[in-house]
Amino acid sequence: MTGCAGLPYGMRYLAPILTLGTVAAAPSPASSQRQPPPTRLVVFIAVDQLRPDYFTRYEDQLTGGLRRFYAEGAFFARGEQDHAITETAPGHATMLSGRSPASVGVVTNELGVSDSLAPLLLVAGPGASPRRFRGTTLFDWMAAADPATRVLSVSRKDRGAILPIGRAKVPVYWYAGGVFTTSTYYGDRLPQWLLAWNFRRGPQNLAGRVWNLLLPADRYAEPDSQPWERGGRAFRFPYPFSPDSQQAALQAAGTPYLDSLTLDLALEGVHRLGLGSRNGTDLLAVSLSATDAVGHAWGPNSREIHDQVLRLDRWLGWFQDSLARVLPADRILYALTSDHGVTPLPGYLLSQGRMAGRVVGDTVPARADANLAARHRRRFGLEFNTGLIFGDTTSLHRAGVDVDSLARSLASQLARYTGVTRTYTPATLAAAPENDVDAGRWKRTIPSDFAWLAAASLAPGYTWAYPGFEAAMHGATTGDDVLVPIAFLGRGIAAGQHTRARTVDIAPTLAALLGITPGEAVEGRVLREVVRK
Repeated sequence: MTGCAGLPYGMRYLAPILTLGTVAAAPSPASSQRQPPPTRLVVFIAVDQLRPDYFTRYEDQLTGGLRRFYAEGAFFARGEQDHAITETAPGHATMLSGRSPASVGVVTNELGVSDSLAPLLLVAGPGASPRRFRGTTLFDWMAAADPATRVLSVSRKDRGAILPIGRAKVPVYWYAGGVFTTSTYYGDRLPQWLLAWNFRRGPQNLAGRVWNLLLPADRYAEPDSQPWERGGRAFRFPYPFSPDSQQAALQAAGTPYLDSLTLDLALEGVHRLGLGSRNGTDLLAVSLSATDAVGHAWGPNSREIHDQVLRLDRWLGWFQDSLARVLPADRILYALTSDHGVTPLPGYLLSQGRMAGRVVGDTVPARADANLAARHRRRFGLEFNTGLIFGDTTSLHRAGVDVDSLARSLASQLARYTGVTRTYTPATLAAAPENDVDAGRWKRTIPSDFAWLAAASLAPGYTWAYPGFEAAMHGATTGDDVLVPIAFLGRGIAAGQHTRARTVDIAPTLAALLGITPGEAVEGRVLREVVRK
């Protein structure tokens, strides 16, 4: 693909950025006599839906940034998003807070960052803010130690940009309507540098181009076409972009190329905001979402995800090399993880002789809410989301409904579905033993003040079904959905392969490396495999 294969499409804009950035970062005669801080910039990278087995599966073909994290960093192959609803919003909320979704108050995607009181700038679309987020994050701890701390967070998704930073009103940008923007929670206008970047029309310039394989076809072991991919429609390379520029910009969100554009924007922001150019430590958070889009559509065993991971690897390597031209490489501290894994498509699993299926759980609360409405002449807002049934329990009590009995009934109905392994009510979850792994994950998901009635866990290979969405899914407590990579890379961090860690360990570990203290109690631990002193 001309302008797209191998290198980020926006790269032609980087020469002046890197030149100016190098000049800006050069020490003055006065400052050259001072010892620079051990770390000038923390770079936190979240790759949406990145499974840890991709590192071993494609190891021989990784040559860039993923290879560096795997071979040169402290790499944990069994990192865990150790909670029940393994979705993007809860996952991102754990990464730099050191706390579980139950603590930060972010339970599901829908109950994550959506906020009608904070509309987007420049474009129409759902408003977003961190108003539901409770507590602090690594950035707050850094700013408490050094009020001059600078930060930038960028992502394709609003929740991917917002939640790693928490409630701070700082530069936070995400992709919507063909541009990168933000909401009125963060301000009433975009900075000139971001407007200028959008004016380059990188996503729109994909019009008429094609996503084709990065390597020769014989370097991919996966079949090019499998009938369960992409709902059985258009699942063979190459994939053309629309000739219409605006349509191409919308298509970009479902292809590898938005990762390259996100990294390009992050690099520009580093220069324009002067991140890392002072005698202090700044923070850059980048959430890359193309792996999630490709993984949902084609599944984690597809040729398409193989190609996406290879492109991600090259683009991350390019990003690290470019950043090292602006800042001393030994003054950059990297951390990488993912917000969740993904369960393979049922068609693929069945073809391998494994049990698999989709579980339709939303009919259970729908029937119950209709029956209650007929009896009490009002709705109680019973909803289902990724194994959790919740609703207006206060109004149920006031109407004289035996809520405990209702909860038991709902849990019993969920338990009848093939693929459901465990169910809980508030009473049974509270009484569950400590060795009940699924119960522990549900406890770390549901805040103590959240009104819920029943929760269910699934067997491996099973996912929750949503009408019209025939995609590879995540969200359950199974290993496919919970397991993520966790890696640290930088001066003083010994290379090595390690086993278990949790995403709540990332923030306290980074804080220990920076010599600062978390601003509140955290659930994660300092990873001594990373912090050796």
